[in-house]
Amino acid sequence: MALKPLNNIWIRRQQCPCGDWKCYIRLEGDESTCQVTKSEIESTTTSSLYDTVFMPYVGQIFRTDDEAFEYYSTFARKSGFSIRKARSTESQNLGVYRRDFVCYRSGFNQPRKKANVEHPRERKSVRCGCDAKLYLTKEVVDGVSHWYVSQFSNVHNHELLEDDQVRLLPAYRKIQQGDQDRILLLSKAGFPVNRIVKLLELEKGVQAGQLPFIEKDVRNFVRACKKSVQENDAFLTEKRESDTLELLESCKALAERDMDFAYDCTSDENQKVENLAWAYGDSVQAYSLFGDVVVFDTTYRSIPYGLLLGVFFGIDNNGKAMLLGCVLLQDESCHSFTWALQTFVRFMRGRHPQTILSDIDTGLKEAIVREMPNTNHVVFMWHIVSKLDSWFSQTLGSHYDEFRGGFDMLCRAGNVDEFEQQWNLLVTQFGLVPDRHAALLYSCRASWSPCYIREHFVAQTMTPEFNQCIDSFLKRIVAGPTCMQLLLEEVSAAASLAKQIPPRFTYPSLKTCMPMEDHARGVLTPYAFSVLQNEMVLSVQYAVAEMANGPYIVHHFKKMEGECCVIWNPENEEIQCSCKEFEHSGILCRHTLRVLAVKNCFHIPDQYFLLRWRQESPHVAAENQNGQGIGDDSAQTFHSLTETLLTESMISKDRLDYANQELSLLIDRVRNIAPANCLYQP
Repeated sequence: MALKPLNNIWIRRQQCPCGDWKCYIRLEGDESTCQVTKSEIESTTTSSLYDTVFMPYVGQIFRTDDEAFEYYSTFARKSGFSIRKARSTESQNLGVYRRDFVCYRSGFNQPRKKANVEHPRERKSVRCGCDAKLYLTKEVVDGVSHWYVSQFSNVHNHELLEDDQVRLLPAYRKIQQGDQDRILLLSKAGFPVNRIVKLLELEKGVQAGQLPFIEKDVRNFVRACKKSVQENDAFLTEKRESDTLELLESCKALAERDMDFAYDCTSDENQKVENLAWAYGDSVQAYSLFGDVVVFDTTYRSIPYGLLLGVFFGIDNNGKAMLLGCVLLQDESCHSFTWALQTFVRFMRGRHPQTILSDIDTGLKEAIVREMPNTNHVVFMWHIVSKLDSWFSQTLGSHYDEFRGGFDMLCRAGNVDEFEQQWNLLVTQFGLVPDRHAALLYSCRASWSPCYIREHFVAQTMTPEFNQCIDSFLKRIVAGPTCMQLLLEEVSAAASLAKQIPPRFTYPSLKTCMPMEDHARGVLTPYAFSVLQNEMVLSVQYAVAEMANGPYIVHHFKKMEGECCVIWNPENEEIQCSCKEFEHSGILCRHTLRVLAVKNCFHIPDQYFLLRWRQESPHVAAENQNGQGIGDDSAQTFHSLTETLLTESMISKDRLDYANQELSLLIDRVRNIAPANCLYQP
């Protein structure tokens, strides 16, 4: 049996980040889950058909022969037998014009020539000459063809089966594609067949022995796949090497046509391509404007090629995902992730992001700490939530829902001390102290817990809308049958398509009639303004109480819990809120806006309009102006160096003071140099 090729070479990563190679996870919304759900829906639909299907009759009309076969098969399963396709007759004019469907016990087996062995296996045939049948004939009327039942017999010469027996007939024991992928993953992880069957029963929530297939089917499937993999292993290895080499050649050709295109690769001891990374020129330009927050997505990997696909994204001032670069890695080790981060920073001319967001991964976490010590690392919350069911549902059983409620409360902890206290209570209550997944979550708590990451700037990358934007971008890359040679073209096409899509946001009409709203509308992009406007609309639901020593306590008019402390300094127009929303997203929160309104502020202070959310970024204008008439690469390099200097200097006051002092000296030295060759001609 040949191994059925995958519909796509890219699938979602299902290796658990806990470090146990035998632990595989199933994420919400992944392909296998969707296929299982589809299978369950089809099963439910078939069950409903059992209650409505009637006995076929001579003259009954069907649109196609496949429709007739499905109808007869449904009737057969309800009645306690299965059917098979027998003879078909065709002509030159009509093609196939007759189909014969018969009972699975129809006819008799012809005697086979016995193998020349000492003890040949004697298999008893199930065929007993049953005459139950349904014959179809095709008829064409006014150019439209249909099939009608020309003969039908429901007389059996054998006993019909009960429902719990008929489902075990080979015709109804089907392993769906989603189950096949899951079985192969578990088998690769070293699970024996009996444990695979038990795990599938637990995942589907069915009683033992109630799967649509039996252990023998799983064993045969695994054996056939292993044999096919062994036969094709050499071919796949050769294909992986040749396809990766062709992808590298495509990068070289593109670099010759586009001077701004950058790529790099590593080789193993046999001089075979190991890791490969590339970035486009416009990605470098976009990074210089919006490189403060980077998303490193490692959702997909290729089983045939054994490569992990990593894609770097940014978010522009319209809330859209921007492609910044791609990497292909041989494994998910810290060494590979370190190379990927080093190469990405080099492509982006040495500038580190302020924050990088990723999935939870110990190897990637270690690489970020090593290569980007001044960059905040944030793990997407939905990546963690999607794994909780796979991690804890089997361990906790009926107590899992109660655990989820406790985990949701944990995510709403107001501060670090409260989080630590609730975490200890949670793991103790459910006996998760020795659990490796709980240990992984706790070790990475500073990257995903809201109370830890509240002061990390993430722009608007943690919204469901941005997550959907990234997901749709990736699906355009990996959707449909593909190969490694076309990956570069697919990424380029997806990036071009994303640029052609107009911004999703247009300026909404004013809703509060507050002068601050009209002021913000003239400064921010439509996307950023819509986010701020929503906060303004909600701010009117909050009450403000001024304390004796200056701070303001802001709370919802109905909910007394969750109050925030706002500090407003009218002299320098500085405002801070304990919720840290501005530090987190760059957009003022409803609490600060409420205080500004109470204090009769008609304009939002200018420092609370970040450059990245403005309609016209000064960086954009400067770059466009400097780019006119300048074809010299040295000018672009100089501009990049100044951007990097500004970014690195803003990290601390000491750095900024040192940079200002050295720049003053540098300017004096440059002024004293005689202009021998003028770069710009009048």
